[in-house]
Amino acid sequence: MTLQKSNGLFTSKLSLIVFILYIWLFVNQGILVTASQNSNNTYEYNTVTVVLFTEVLKLIISSCLYLKSHSIVDYGMEILRYKEILLLYFVPAFLYCLYNNLSFTNLSSFDPTTYYLLLQLRVVITGILFQFIFSKTLTKIQWISLIILTCGCMLKQMDFSGIQEIGASDKFSSIGMSINTIYLFVQILCSCFAGVYNEYLLKKQGANVDIYIQNVFMYLDSIVCNLFLLSMFGNISGAFEFTSMKEIFHFKVLIVILNNACIGIVTSFFLKTMNSILKTFASALELILTAISSWILFGIPIYLNTFLSICTVLFAVYLYSKNPVSNIPKPSQEENIAKEPLLAEEV
Repeated sequence: MTLQKSNGLFTSKLSLIVFILYIWLFVNQGILVTASQNSNNTYEYNTVTVVLFTEVLKLIISSCLYLKSHSIVDYGMEILRYKEILLLYFVPAFLYCLYNNLSFTNLSSFDPTTYYLLLQLRVVITGILFQFIFSKTLTKIQWISLIILTCGCMLKQMDFSGIQEIGASDKFSSIGMSINTIYLFVQILCSCFAGVYNEYLLKKQGANVDIYIQNVFMYLDSIVCNLFLLSMFGNISGAFEFTSMKEIFHFKVLIVILNNACIGIVTSFFLKTMNSILKTFASALELILTAISSWILFGIPIYLNTFLSICTVLFAVYLYSKNPVSNIPKPSQEENIAKEPLLAEEV
């Protein structure tokens, strides 16, 4: 089955609002995480604990949104009724757990603009996974736009001025840079698999499950995964000692947690009302805002390669907008969704 051109990128005002919020929150996240670093581009707080607190906050928000129009009995019954879906959510939950933790590591090695540009390499992988999981074939124009987008990301790593643009990462040796490049590649793979599989659960396997309950499943599983990481790679008891908690409750860190929690909620709306292909292009649009914000706030210059890369990415987005992917739920599912407020999503 070949995807045909839809009536437009956005099927409703809600999808447009979600699209804008998604971009704005992700731009904020890169800036906020960078601002929370010390002068050595490291963190004085436990990043795994921050991700864990973020998942707890997402769980509380999603639960409150569901309980706003349902009873606590309904809440418990829905979880028991769809316990198989709860188990399936361990797959994207674990991948998002790795993604969120690696984002702190990689943002300490790359400036925000470079970080988000390199992340756009995930678009081709997402396209392949999208075709496989949803049994839909992207058109030639859609594939061309994905390839152009990838080329735009590659332009960022080319030096046209003879000035080395490495930024925060210049303090790493060649071996260190190789390790950080591997970390970024792993993060890209996590993003691709988690995003497409999460969309599959939202629209296929768990299409009849309330979106807030699906978020509860995601965040419950994410909490378990983060506790597992703490036990495997850190001191799980030490992470909650007074000295560690004191750093977590610093104003800058709390803003990072709140913004990241909002990203999770908005992402679920995004995948429910739109699709993972458009999600990658929304991420690409973050580039220009991130580049400008990084220049203003951190003095990170915009070189010729950055400018050309952003222009190429924006052209790819424009080309894609002429023939976007359509992967909305079936009518019966939409009617079911319309009965209740829409929801949330990992990163």
